[in-house]
Order: sequence, then structure tokens, then C-alpha cells
Amino acid sequence: MEQQIEEFINYLHNVKKTSKNTELSYRRDLLKMSAFLAGLGVTDATAVTKDHLAKYMQHFEEEKAAPASVSRSIASMRAFFNHQEKEGRISDSPAEGLKAPKIEKKLPQIMTQDEVIRLLDQPSGDTPKDIRDKAMLELLYATGMRVTELITLRVQDLNLQMNYVDCHDPNKERIIPFGIEARNALKNYIEHSREAMIEDKSEDTLFVNCSGQPMSRQGFWKLIKYYTKKAGIQMDITPHTLRHSFAAHLVENGADLRSVQEMLGHSDISTTQIYAALSHNHIREVYEKAHPRR
Repeated sequence: MEQQIEEFINYLHNVKKTSKNTELSYRRDLLKMSAFLAGLGVTDATAVTKDHLAKYMQHFEEEKAAPASVSRSIASMRAFFNHQEKEGRISDSPAEGLKAPKIEKKLPQIMTQDEVIRLLDQPSGDTPKDIRDKAMLELLYATGMRVTELITLRVQDLNLQMNYVDCHDPNKERIIPFGIEARNALKNYIEHSREAMIEDKSEDTLFVNCSGQPMSRQGFWKLIKYYTKKAGIQMDITPHTLRHSFAAHLVENGADLRSVQEMLGHSDISTTQIYAALSHNHIREVYEKAHPRR
């Protein structure tokens, strides 16, 4: 079955143009399914029945697997067997009747305005690294981009005259504006820092590490952790926390959900609506407790 799974992953990559993270997730879930079914003597996708998958679901229950993990695995199996059906290898998908467990949606963690300012103010030096870090943090909060989108930006994706960035996600491109603070930080980085950090002058990745190579997700994650601690912020802040804060602060200050959806790159407005649940009173309460100029 492993070969059939790899053929499916290749289909996702070449035809559906899915992201690397999505492909890794599908492969991981499907290989776990394959290993379990092999223990039942089933090694070919065409031989899998509803009863086999029912036993796999029972295994999840016995293992007390998290609802989110079960839901993700079910989605992976549905996609895999639907593909087998479309290819004419099976007549009906055995995953069709699987029901995902209900997942309690938790409101995302949001930073206060004061916490955001404290974090963004931490890289205050004039070294190339400090200047780069300042630019990355300012742009992330100014646009709400995903960290992968941030670290894969190219120099030509940036328009400092019109104050916008051409952001590339796995599904489409989108134009996101940014403000004067981000513009100033980016201009400072490009004029006084980036060239000093790169060795290969043909490198077009916007943000590079101290070795002149493109910044990694892990490198930026460590950067966030370092400045969070330096700012004395008690929250466990991740790059996605800044994305959530960007969206919540926009909605709080009157931005319409459709515009926020477009800037975030959400394909479904229901994903964006979670920020509307962070009501004015809730966010105002946070501000009242934490903001020095309340």
C-alpha cells in the first residue's frame, strides 16, 4: 500500500499543487493507517473495506487519540480513497461513512497592543541582524502572513513605493498592504543590512540568515522566542500568534471580515469569522487590564 500512498502524494504535489506541509501530513496519516491494516493482513488499498477502517477507528478510541488527530486522519483517508475511486481502482470509497469527532473550537490567543509594541521594539540595535529582525517582525504583524510565506518572499515581491507585498501561498497570490512602520524597517534592512549578510549576490530571497542563506522556519521560530523572553512577555508566542493578533486587531478596529479574509488568504469566510467571536467587550477588557494608556 505504501506505493499507492506515494502515487497519491505525487498526485497532490503535481496536480493539486498542495504545500509541502500538507503532503507531509497526508503521508504521515496514511502510513499509520497502512501499518495498522498490514497487521490485519491488508496490504493493498483495493482490498480495504469499511469494516477494516471501523477497526482502525476503534483503535483510535482505545488509544484515546486527540479529536483533532482523528479528524485529520479521516480527512486524509477520505482524500486517498476518493482518489482511488476516481482512478477506477475501487468502485466505492470505504472511508465514505467515517464520521469525524466534534472538535471544540478554541478562540486563538491574542496579544494586546502593548505586548505587540514591546515585542516589535526589541530589535533596536544597528547590527545587520537587529535590522533584519526588526523588519521581519514589523512585516509579519503588518500583513498577517504565515511564517512560510514570510521566509519565502523574494526581493521583487516587495513594493516600497506603493507599500504592499506580493504574497505567494500554495493556492494563489495576494496583495497585502503595509504601513509606514513596516516600510521604514524594510527600507532600512534593504539599504543597510541585507547586502552585508548575503554572499551570493544572485540570491533573491528577501530575508537571509547570518550565513547569507534563506531564513528557515526554525530560525524564525527561535527569533520569536528570544524576543518574547527579552520583552518580558509571559504568553507562549509563536509566529501564528502575530497573525491572529493582526486579524483580531483589524476586526476590533472596524475592518470588515471579507477584507480580512482576503489579506489572510482564507479560502472560506467561516475560518475568518472566529475573529468576530473576539467581541469588542472581550478585547476591550484585555486592553483595559494591560494597556498603559487606557
